[in-house]
Amino acid sequence: MQFGKRILLTMLALGAAASVHGGEAEIRASLAKAIPSLQVSSVEESEIAGLYRLESNNNQVLFTNADGSFFVAGEMYSTGGGQLVNLTEVRREKVRAQQLADISAKEKIVFPAKGETKAKIAVFTDIDCGYCRKLHQEVPRMNELGIEVSYLAYPRAGIGSGSYNKIVSAWCADDRLQAMTDAKAGKAIPELTCANPVAAQFELGQQMGVNGTPAIFLEDGTLIPGYMPAERLAKGLGIL
Repeated sequence: MQFGKRILLTMLALGAAASVHGGEAEIRASLAKAIPSLQVSSVEESEIAGLYRLESNNNQVLFTNADGSFFVAGEMYSTGGGQLVNLTEVRREKVRAQQLADISAKEKIVFPAKGETKAKIAVFTDIDCGYCRKLHQEVPRMNELGIEVSYLAYPRAGIGSGSYNKIVSAWCADDRLQAMTDAKAGKAIPELTCANPVAAQFELGQQMGVNGTPAIFLEDGTLIPGYMPAERLAKGLGIL
């Protein structure tokens, strides 16, 4: 912790010394030269003066000084008001919320709420995952409680695997809800192929930090890893 603190203080001092000549172009050029494989998607000033936040293709947030000559990888926290807040995770949640909002309804398998929709969740799921199947048994109750459940594909065994083929078949079925329910119950469903978003959603899940299934995302981008009963989820959402 002390070592990381010394690096951060050194970076801030160097960032101040770099003055106005540092900036996004210089940061990108410096990192591209040192790490050719790193693809920087965004550069912005962080909450700490002289420190810049970078997002890249390695799904890791980096912080650099004004000319990109030093950087650290990790989480940034705020202690304002006597509370510890992970600012890096807050940023991730905002990005995730937008990524989820950009997915059209036709690209998801949606189990709608019964009556008034009080909350929506998106679940990255795998057909053969035991806890995914257990969670699916909770979906009817979630729907009764006013929770809309949208499934996104995350075949853990990878593209081209048996689980991948099963979830593609569910996406390509005329009745996708029934096909998903049958597949999660261990029943054989007709093998089908069509234009589908499965591979793209698998990649998106990796970008969003999914490393297991089920992975539940709330509308604000909050990630709930793993299984959760309907009643407990509803209480957490403030519905019960």
